[in-house]
Amino acid sequence: MNKRYYKTKSIMIAFALLFAFVSCTDDLDTLPLDEDIKTAENVLTDAESYKELLAKCYAGLILGGQTGVDGEPDISSINGGFSSYLRLLWNHQELPTDEAICAWNDGNLRDLHDQDWNSSNEFVTAMYYRITLQIAYCNNLIKLTDGQSEYKAYSDEARALRALSYYHMLDMFGRGPFVTEEDQIGSFFFPEMATQQQIFEYIESELTAVETELADPGTNEYGRADKGLAWAILAKMYLNAEVYIDTPKYTEAITYCNKIIDGGYSIESDYANLFLADNHLRTNEIIFPITSDGNNTQTWGGMTFILHSTVGGDMPASESGIDGGWGGNRTTKAFVNLFPDVTGTDKRGMFYTEGQELEIGDIFNFRHGYALRKFKNITSAGAVGSSLSFPDTDFPLYRLADFYLTYAEAVVRGGTGGDMATAVGYVNELRERAYGDDSGNIAEADLTLDFILDERGRELYWECHRRTDLVRYGKLTGGDYLWPWKGAVVDGESTNGKYDVFPIPSSDINANPNLSNISGY
Repeated sequence: MNKRYYKTKSIMIAFALLFAFVSCTDDLDTLPLDEDIKTAENVLTDAESYKELLAKCYAGLILGGQTGVDGEPDISSINGGFSSYLRLLWNHQELPTDEAICAWNDGNLRDLHDQDWNSSNEFVTAMYYRITLQIAYCNNLIKLTDGQSEYKAYSDEARALRALSYYHMLDMFGRGPFVTEEDQIGSFFFPEMATQQQIFEYIESELTAVETELADPGTNEYGRADKGLAWAILAKMYLNAEVYIDTPKYTEAITYCNKIIDGGYSIESDYANLFLADNHLRTNEIIFPITSDGNNTQTWGGMTFILHSTVGGDMPASESGIDGGWGGNRTTKAFVNLFPDVTGTDKRGMFYTEGQELEIGDIFNFRHGYALRKFKNITSAGAVGSSLSFPDTDFPLYRLADFYLTYAEAVVRGGTGGDMATAVGYVNELRERAYGDDSGNIAEADLTLDFILDERGRELYWECHRRTDLVRYGKLTGGDYLWPWKGAVVDGESTNGKYDVFPIPSSDINANPNLSNISGY
C-alpha cells in the first residue's frame, strides 16, 4: 500500500477564513465585494476542495500551525511545536506515569510528572485548547457539508474525529464545554458545560450512528477514519465506563472488541515493525494511525518530538534514523521492573542501557533512567526515512493488540460475550510474538487484573495509554503504586486523587461563566 497524504498547506488559511465566515449572524451574511476574499462560495467549489477541508481535521492531530514548520501557530499561548495535538497527548498520557520522565525544565512541564499541576499550567492549557480547537474544526466541516449528500462520507469521518477529541476531553478533563455544528461561534457565545455522563452519552450516540456509515476496515484511503476507529473509541470508553460514569460496561467493551477482532485485522509478526518508518504497511494490525511524513508533515511536535526527545546520552542518533537527539524522555525503574529480563527475552523491552543509570538521582540528567528506543525513522528493510529531521514513522493510536488485552480485561472483570480460554489465547498470541516461542505463555490462573495491567505496559508503552490504564486501576494517584519521582519525591509518594483528571484552564473558566472545575482545583 502506498503511503498517501492529503494536501493540507493550501487549505489552511482558507479554512481559517471559512471558520470565521460561517460564524457570522444572519444580518451579516452577505457576500464580500472583493472576489479575492475566501468564502464558502468561492473556495468550496468541488469534491477536492471539501476533501482539503477534511484534511485539516486530520492535520490538526499532528501539526502545530498553519504554515511551514509550526508557523502561524494554531494556539497563540504556546510555541507551535509544543502545541501539536500528538505531542501534548503523549506528554499528558505518559509523563504523569511510571513510563516516562523528562529531563527538560521547560516552563511547568515538570509538573506533569510531579503530579502537582494547576489550572494555570501552560501545557495543560494547551492540551485543553487543542482538543476544543480540533472539535471546532470538525464542527465546521460538518456544518458546511450539511444537506450535501455527495459529501456525507466526509461529514461522517469528521464526526468520528470529533468523537475522538470528545473522548480525550472525557478521559483527561472529565468535563468541558459542549459545542456541535448546531451552535454559533464567536466571542458572545458561552458554551454550556457538559458532565462526564453527558459527554459519554454523546460520544456513544454519535459513534453508534456513524459506525455503519463509515468505510469498512481497510477500504478507506490510508490514514482516514473507518469503522475500526469508531469501534476502537467505543471499546476504550466502555472499558473505562466505571471511571467515567460509575457504571460498568464490560459486556459492551467485549462486543466492540469482537467487532474489531472479526474486522479483518491480524497481529503483525514482528513487534518492532509497528514502530518503523514504513509502519504504514502494517495495517493488518494498526487500526488508526496519526500519519507522519518527512516531507509533508514537518513539525517539531508529533513524531519528530517522540523520536528526537527519546534519544540522548551515548545513543547513536543514526541508529534511530534521525540527525540528533534532544536528550529528553526516558523511563523509570518501576517500568523497567515490568520486564524480568531487560537483556531481551521479551523483545518488546527496547531498553538502551549503555551509559545510562537505572536509578534517577537527577531528573534533569538524561543519563539517569534507562532510555527506550521503540520508535525509529528507519524502515523494516534498513533504509532511513525521507528526512533526518522529520520522521516518516506514523503513530499507531489504536492497534489490534490493545483490543486483545481489552477483551481479556473485560472478561476478567465480569463482562459477558467472551470467555477466559479465548482471552488467554489472545494474550498468549501477543506473548509468543514477544518471546519468539511459547516460553512466555500463561495459563488461565495467571490471567489476573494485575497481570493484565503489567502486560498492557509491556505491550503498549509510550502509545498514550498508560495514564488512562493507571486511573482505571486506581493506581495513578494515591499511594498504592509508587514510582521514582511520583509526587516530586525521589522514591515516590502518595498524591491527591484530584490528579486523576486535569483541570479546565483558569483562563477559560474566567471567560465562560458556565464552566467550573472539579473540587480541589
